[in-house]
Amino acid sequence: MRVVSPFYGQRRFNNGQDKPFGAVVGVLNTVLEMIENGATHIGVATDHVVESFRNQLWPGYKTGDGIEPALLAQFDPLEEALAGMEWRSGR
Repeated sequence: MRVVSPFYGQRRFNNGQDKPFGAVVGVLNTVLEMIENGATHIGVATDHVVESFRNQLWPGYKTGDGIEPALLAQFDPLEEALAGMEWRSGR
């Protein structure tokens, strides 16, 4: 699951009035629904900027350019919320 999906999906309905944590809420709701339906493995991807040796090899590699500020501002809160869930399967 990607954080951009709920962010841009909500844009179809909010007339450009992005909610501060709309993508976070969307991802967390989806994760909880998946857990309730028995999922045992879940992956969530943000486009969080992580600099590495690749940035020196390829100019412009994952610099964060082009990520909308309203979306970028939700990466850290989402990652913190997911880490705080610490869910465990009863199996």
